[in-house]
Amino acid sequence: MSLSRSSSEESDVKLKPPVSSEEGMEGSRPRRGSPARVSTVPIAVTPEGFWCCPSPAALHKSLKNPHHHHAGGGGNKQAPQHHKTPSAPPSKAPSVQTAPSVTDEPPAPADEPRQQDQAAAEAPAPAPAPAGGQQEPQHKICVGFGRPETSDLTVMLYGKEGIAVRMGVHRDVLCQSSAFFAARLAGGHGPPAPCVEIHDCDDAEIYVETVGLMYCDEAKHRLLKQSVPRVLRIMKVAEVLGFHGCVKSCLEYLEAVPWVGEEEDNVVASIRHLQGKDYGVSPLLRRISSENLNSPGDTLANIMEMVLTSTDDRGRREMKALVLNLLKDSSHCTDGSSDICSETLYSSCRGCLDRLHRLFTEASEEDYSVNVTRRITLETDNLLWLVEILVTQRICDGFVAMWSSQTELAELHPKLPAASRYTVSCITARLFVGIGRGKMLPSKNTRLSLLQVWLQPLIDDYSWLQCSCRSFDRKLVEDGIGQTILTLPLEDQRSMLLSWFGRFLKLGDNCPNLQRAFEVWWRRTFVRPYVNEAEAGNVLSSDRSSS
Repeated sequence: MSLSRSSSEESDVKLKPPVSSEEGMEGSRPRRGSPARVSTVPIAVTPEGFWCCPSPAALHKSLKNPHHHHAGGGGNKQAPQHHKTPSAPPSKAPSVQTAPSVTDEPPAPADEPRQQDQAAAEAPAPAPAPAGGQQEPQHKICVGFGRPETSDLTVMLYGKEGIAVRMGVHRDVLCQSSAFFAARLAGGHGPPAPCVEIHDCDDAEIYVETVGLMYCDEAKHRLLKQSVPRVLRIMKVAEVLGFHGCVKSCLEYLEAVPWVGEEEDNVVASIRHLQGKDYGVSPLLRRISSENLNSPGDTLANIMEMVLTSTDDRGRREMKALVLNLLKDSSHCTDGSSDICSETLYSSCRGCLDRLHRLFTEASEEDYSVNVTRRITLETDNLLWLVEILVTQRICDGFVAMWSSQTELAELHPKLPAASRYTVSCITARLFVGIGRGKMLPSKNTRLSLLQVWLQPLIDDYSWLQCSCRSFDRKLVEDGIGQTILTLPLEDQRSMLLSWFGRFLKLGDNCPNLQRAFEVWWRRTFVRPYVNEAEAGNVLSSDRSSS
């Protein structure tokens, strides 16, 4: 295969033809007098895949730098050279060829004998010169398909990048493959059109390659070395040309290859509009959807159950991180999936709380086994994982109310050894941190109940939490407790902080340090109250009368 490119100054670039196997050449040899359609076409192999005619690297370079050949000095112009192409016998196999040279001269008359022996037709005449007298340089490429000496049709392709491609093709091949060309070349009473022009082509490179695929019986095999984005470009051009066989081959290719990264979204966006047409898109779409798909809620519940009942520590830890990240990424969905997720998560929370209550009952007896402590730790870790998911889904308020109502569990708490129970206080600490940072918005009664039920057990386990829990952040937890207290009415703040004041005087470092919250309450009470007693009384009396 040879490729000739020229500008108005007639620069030539030639590529040597690729070597094809003898078997492929013999299988694609057309008979004399028969239609020019062939079974295979020698393909130029490039690093990014095959290219029917010219190589994609050369054409891509032409598109990116159309004035490359004009960058030289203006004083060293070469005289135009006219290449004489000697007559040669027909090639042994059909090939994709290009003209040996491209000039700005008009093409020779059709009746000249030399044109019979050319590999492809000459380049088209240059575009009209723009205003000002200077001719705008145009990049030209000549391409031939099959047996160029039998070509009976010229297709002129004008790209938007200032490139003109002249393709020497065969009328019967294009009409058999493409509905577009069949309609353009439909013969009336007059003589057949010798040339078809296509203007403002967006993707000249792919357009030429798609025409080359019309000479192949198995286009899918020619797509094997292509990438998914390039096949999508070919399929788009093939659809415009009405090249249904190529579109189906592209769909078969896309159905078989993996999709990486953003390729899945690009494939789906490119094929959805083909659903109503007879292209067989359903096998491709089954990769991302199914008519018999189980309920998302059932699938999620099954996944959650497998994670929560796992017996391998490492596997459970890795799958918890995986599911948490996946649910975090899908937390912005507005298709009702959050409601399904909420029901599944709270069902799992209730199951964990029931199991934890039974384990606390067993551990409160004198003859409990060490395995009970391990199972308590496991259920506590499961609940903490569920809380993190609820926080990412912004639906954790219900769990705060659920945990605040566990009075029986809190009553069993002091009956257990500290080594068996302290992990449960990690749940309480996490809820205080969430409320203090505004990630959870439970009601006033729920916040007060949480403090009344679980603050004392947390204080009892505080020394164990500092020594045995690696993820425990004392400063963060103390700030969360203090902020939770400060969200209550002033009377409840006074009650909670005075109770803490007495415990801290007895326990010291084994008790949360809530001095910052105490200072805020002190200023609110003694230094700068927002309303005086008289105004406060008027406000309260007006509220009672209105109610």
